[in-house]
Amino acid sequence: MNKQEIIEKTAQYARETLEGEGSGHDWWHVYRVWKMAQHIGQKEEADMFVVELAALLHDIADYKMHDGDENVGQKVVRDWLEKNNVDEDVIIHVCKIIKDASFKGAKVEVKMNTIEGMIMQDADFLDALGAIGIARVFAYGGKVGRPLYDPNELPREHASFEEYKKFGDVSTINHFYEKLLILQELMNTKTGKEIAQGRHVVMENFLKEFFDEWEGRA
Repeated sequence: MNKQEIIEKTAQYARETLEGEGSGHDWWHVYRVWKMAQHIGQKEEADMFVVELAALLHDIADYKMHDGDENVGQKVVRDWLEKNNVDEDVIIHVCKIIKDASFKGAKVEVKMNTIEGMIMQDADFLDALGAIGIARVFAYGGKVGRPLYDPNELPREHASFEEYKKFGDVSTINHFYEKLLILQELMNTKTGKEIAQGRHVVMENFLKEFFDEWEGRA
């Protein structure tokens, strides 16, 4: 198979695996990340084969859906890529991106060391922002039984990934402050930063309206 055939086969695999998933980490999330990665990648000198594979496979086995197992995604990805005779150097690169790209806490440095990783991470973070980001955070909150909002709960700035995972039972509104509103500052590429600005404002406006309604001001 040539590279395009592998991409198309991987897209079909991701769709069959994730379609209908109800936490916001479904096929259509992967599809949007894939398309955004293509968009950002057009403006960068990157290996788009690596970028597209990482985008398509980044949530194929998310740790949040596998009892916190941080290695399950890399195992599944490696098995798939080996089965499709992808070169070992590409497999190592894609697995490294998937391991490092996810948000791990407000005080945890999330730094990608290749342009391919930067593009993939930006595309994934962007899907957690804006109108779709708002929809996804509430979908996930409902899936795992998070309360909508608790006025007595203060946001935390997690200092480690373990701490971030441990305190995953916060209210959905708190998650904006513990993750979503931080993502704008973590963008890597010029294109990612520009898109994030507008989506960040959408979330700020939503939160203002939410608290006005909560207190009976609107």
